[in-house]
Amino acid sequence: AARQSARNPAATPSSFPAVPANVFNQAALFEKFDLDTLFFIFYYQQGTYQQFLAANELKRQSWRFHKKYLTWFQRHEEPKITTDEFEQGTYVYFDYHLKADSANSSQEYGWCQRVKSEFVFQYEYLE
Repeated sequence: AARQSARNPAATPSSFPAVPANVFNQAALFEKFDLDTLFFIFYYQQGTYQQFLAANELKRQSWRFHKKYLTWFQRHEEPKITTDEFEQGTYVYFDYHLKADSANSSQEYGWCQRVKSEFVFQYEYLE
């Protein structure tokens, strides 16, 4: 297994694991994680096998990744319009932003799910 380097390395006892446990490479474990954990792994373990496993589990739970917005969406209800290029309807999406943008501090941010009505999901952006 490839060794991961810490962003803020600290001295640790030799008994502390130097690499993640193999259990974190098993898809069955990811089926047990709640959505917040899966989203955390997806957004904060980028480029790892664990990110891949989290994405697979999110897809298994009917979440769809939008490549333009880099955001996960899930149908809230059946689409009102469906064509070969897009579908339109109400979706739940995961807002992964953690803090307000200083230029627009009145906008709400948070690690949460939000609902977007009349959203057009163009299939070209579907991962």
